[in-house]
Amino acid sequence: MIAILTKYYYDILVGVGYTMLVAVIGTLVGLLIGILIGIYRTLPLPKNKFLRVLKRAGDYLLRAYIEVFRGTPMMVQAMVIFWGFALLNGGRTLNVTVSGLIIVSINTGAYMAEIVRGGIISIDKGQFEGCHAIGLTHSQTMFNVVMPQALRNILPSVTNEFIVNIKDTSVLNVIGFTELFFVAKDIVLDTFKTFETYLLAAIVYFILTFGISLLLRLVERKMDGNKNFRILGSQNLDAESFAREARSEK
Repeated sequence: MIAILTKYYYDILVGVGYTMLVAVIGTLVGLLIGILIGIYRTLPLPKNKFLRVLKRAGDYLLRAYIEVFRGTPMMVQAMVIFWGFALLNGGRTLNVTVSGLIIVSINTGAYMAEIVRGGIISIDKGQFEGCHAIGLTHSQTMFNVVMPQALRNILPSVTNEFIVNIKDTSVLNVIGFTELFFVAKDIVLDTFKTFETYLLAAIVYFILTFGISLLLRLVERKMDGNKNFRILGSQNLDAESFAREARSEK
């Protein structure tokens, strides 16, 4: 394994770089897709009949997208999208890196849509009612009150999806994408050391996923803020009353 790492370290680094590129961009774009779909699917039905029909039609189309991409393997999706583009363009294939980004982003978006929708639903309805009572529109309520809380609630699920994407980029080798697993296959063909090469690849995958997991857990703790805090009464207290209240809490 040390000999393989010493000889092929540059190729392995290239594979890691492409793996992380697709995983990071695919997760971020997928999260954006999920946020947009999640917000749309939680919109209240409009009173206008025509707009209501459009809203329901959009719901059905988005639900079909979610079910199709969650119900089929990413490897099959990669083959269909990559070779489907070639079929529609007279045999001219799409750039492999661009194909990988599109495939991972669309697949991730289907999962993120349900994650975001669940995060929005988890927010107490009283907050919606309170925002509407003070005159906020639905979009203002979503972006200023609901989504900041929902994003914090879904952060563990987003972290999990990111880690899954790091590992699932390996299926893109079926379209010739040069990620870590593809590089490992080339090394095996060159050295015939199957066990050592794939064990090394597994260790690299573990280091990547474990490191990302620790980093994002730290981000979660930072977003939680301080666990211990105290409120020193009304801001309208005079200085003497404020100091007396502070002493009483010690």
